[in-house]
Amino acid sequence: MSGHNKWSTIKRKKGALDAKRSKIFSRIIKEITVAVKEGGPDPDGNPRLRLAISNAKGASMPKENITRAINKGSDKDAANYIEITYEGYAPNGVAIYLECTTDNQQRTISNIRSYFNKFGGSLGTNGSLTFLFDRKGVFNIPKGSINLDEFEMEVIDAGAEDIQLEDDMITVTTAMEDFGTMMKKLEELGIEPENAELQRLPKNTVKVDNEAAKKVLRLIDLFEDDDDISNVFHNLELTDELMEEME
Repeated sequence: MSGHNKWSTIKRKKGALDAKRSKIFSRIIKEITVAVKEGGPDPDGNPRLRLAISNAKGASMPKENITRAINKGSDKDAANYIEITYEGYAPNGVAIYLECTTDNQQRTISNIRSYFNKFGGSLGTNGSLTFLFDRKGVFNIPKGSINLDEFEMEVIDAGAEDIQLEDDMITVTTAMEDFGTMMKKLEELGIEPENAELQRLPKNTVKVDNEAAKKVLRLIDLFEDDDDISNVFHNLELTDELMEEME
């Protein structure tokens, strides 16, 4: 948990959220499009779309962009996306798990293979690394005026396994099967998360020296910059010393 949260903190400190805002919007638009094609354009009857819209609002996406994305998903001639995962190893045995949303699987796999090769890693077979990660619901919530004691009591009842406060952001983690219950609880409390999604958190982390870690992080940056790749998960241990060098 701590490694995952530290990486989130590093990205916030580096200002990557603002620098990659258009990339974030692109991923959310894809998610909205897929959600509409899967369950229709009415968020009241489509939980996946409702979640995607919530994440769009959390990322400060303009309302007109959300509307266009919903309309795009309703267009029969719009691109058909498929969701697929890929797994592999970066140098020094660091596991990488990729979730992709693409309209061209051949392009996606070709790019992923080239990224691994460029940094001395290797693409594995699907399912080969699943055992290294736990699928968890992760909710990032601005603290604002939330009373932490009262909030903790409410979310524990809804299945919270872990609650952490870093700077002004509360991170709540649940079991995968409690994701929907937690989303409903937050709606009841009138709390809108900045982001809510199922993530793959490493069961154990791999520690390497700083130079090797920086090489792995450059590979991770390549994956994150690829439009076909929605989420990148890894088990690299992010030490305090590395964090200081990254700031």
